[in-house]
Amino acid sequence: MKNTISTFFKNNKSLLIFISLMLVFRSAVADWNDVPTGSMKPTIVEGDRIFINKMAYDLRLPFSQYTLLKIADPKKNDIVIFESKAAGKRLVKRVIGVPGDSIALDNNQLFINNTPASYRVIEQNTQFTLTEEHIEGSNRLIRTITKPGSSTNYPLESFQSVTVPKGYYLVMGDNRNNSADSRVIGLVPRKEIIGRSNTVVFSLNYDNYLIPRSERFFKSI
Repeated sequence: MKNTISTFFKNNKSLLIFISLMLVFRSAVADWNDVPTGSMKPTIVEGDRIFINKMAYDLRLPFSQYTLLKIADPKKNDIVIFESKAAGKRLVKRVIGVPGDSIALDNNQLFINNTPASYRVIEQNTQFTLTEEHIEGSNRLIRTITKPGSSTNYPLESFQSVTVPKGYYLVMGDNRNNSADSRVIGLVPRKEIIGRSNTVVFSLNYDNYLIPRSERFFKSI
């Protein structure tokens, strides 16, 4: 048995080195992440595989969360990937508030440091509304439920002003009425954030037999 194992390693040395280097690369440098839910619609949709730059903020010891070197801190509007202890899984959300910011939401209108975001409707139907949200020089598309009446209220649409403390970030999904983000799991500790994404690598249509969506390949987000 020992000779068999030794022979295997000897005959496959190059392959094993390649696999080891790939695992190290995916652990500490870059990886991709499957997105199974619609919490980031319309920016990211179900079936997207997004690129994760794991060196955007930290150089970490491979196969661990130990930081060897801090490179930068997340900025507002970054799409971040984090290992959420509160949710018990990896999540993808957008940074809305950084340490020191005061954030509030009133009927899906965002306020950052008492400044209200402005909105421009892009598309609307009976189910949802796509709107361009503009604040502090940043633009993004968000998705909200189309309300049957002005007095209709839904969960997650409002929260009172929260000041983000040092070492934490307030994150939200672009699908504002359907995202378990900081409104559900609380503020995200800096140490849980593992990387940043700005590209869809490829995408499979979950509703159509996993047919590739070529129009989303290498799409910037």
